[in-house]
Amino acid sequence: MSFDIEKIGDVCTVGDGAHASIKRTLNGIPYYTSKNFKIEGIDLSKVDYISEEDFKKHFRSNSNAITKPIKDDILLSIIGSIGAPHLVKDEDDFGLSSSVSILRPNVSKIKPQYLYYWIKSDDFQNAVHQIKSGVAQSFLSLSMIKQLPVIYPKSLETQNRIASILSTYDDLIENNLKRIKLLEETAQNIYKEWFVNFRFPNYEHTEFDAESVLPVGWRKGKVADLCEVKSGYAFKSKDWQTEGNPVMKIKNITNNTVDITDCDFVDDEVAQNAEKFELFEGDILIAMTGATVGKVGLIPKIDKRIYINQRVGLFRPFSEIENNVYLVFSFFMTDEAQKQILNFAGGAAQPNISSSQISEVELNIGSDEILRMFESKIQSIMVQIQTLYRQNQKLKEARDILLPRLMNRTIEV
Repeated sequence: MSFDIEKIGDVCTVGDGAHASIKRTLNGIPYYTSKNFKIEGIDLSKVDYISEEDFKKHFRSNSNAITKPIKDDILLSIIGSIGAPHLVKDEDDFGLSSSVSILRPNVSKIKPQYLYYWIKSDDFQNAVHQIKSGVAQSFLSLSMIKQLPVIYPKSLETQNRIASILSTYDDLIENNLKRIKLLEETAQNIYKEWFVNFRFPNYEHTEFDAESVLPVGWRKGKVADLCEVKSGYAFKSKDWQTEGNPVMKIKNITNNTVDITDCDFVDDEVAQNAEKFELFEGDILIAMTGATVGKVGLIPKIDKRIYINQRVGLFRPFSEIENNVYLVFSFFMTDEAQKQILNFAGGAAQPNISSSQISEVELNIGSDEILRMFESKIQSIMVQIQTLYRQNQKLKEARDILLPRLMNRTIEV
């Protein structure tokens, strides 16, 4: 099988997003920056918006410059978490900041799907990291991108076959994510029906207290009434290793789950000192600092020992009998919870919240019977979500083992 070795600039036209300072709005057209790009895909946990008027002004389809992404473009973050790609789909419609580059492949030489997987390969990512290590701030200029390597089969059919093999894994992952989203929406709807709209089982025969406007037996309480809130372990900078025992940081909390694949590590001795901060499947984490403060994530089914870093909070039940963490998890996915978190954080440039402040967040607390019924009903949903996330981790691991072997030709297609 014959391969060509060229540079990105030889097989792509390279551009980037808008260089203008565009006013953000509360809603409108999504506007993605480098913070929305992770190696596993678009992260929508915090999205900016711009007006439709600004979108039409700065992202014209008839522009000579490549600023508006179109189907089969590959987007590449070039500031911060550089090197994270996204293959643009038909349904994608968003604005793009100049912190993200646009690669438009010459399809007579290279297939977009193949180029996308090449960018995810170790060979390409290592080339990116060599540039990162050589500059004070993580940044890729467009000229740097054009000089990055690309190795590809001359045969477009072979490129298609490689991309098809790898995309099978991604399609399964995507299907699981859609199932997870439906399950999360179901859990959210049940929570809102029971604890916001008060349409819980047998509500028709329940009296309401005139003063509190809550069902009799309910109360306005705090998170501390339902579970314990703990902070993570203060690992030292010298503790970090490239392999060993995974540690969950704020960056690992994304889209209501905890990604245990993109981790920093500590050795066995350090892990033993942090044994009281070990995490288990079903644990709920919350970000306590930064742009994603207040975001929660569910630990999926795991087969390794993992630990929690400082500035990440953990909800732990008081006992196996008194377990209300799924209620707390459902609550923190609501706008009301996030509003309280931001109020506590004080609206600073670097939002920050303590475990004691999280404990003070207020919510409606049902009777003991209602709490038990809710936890029982939601538990099966959460177990399904954990299982699907675990399946996705296994699929990613299998795909990531296969990807470099296909790309470096140790496996023939």
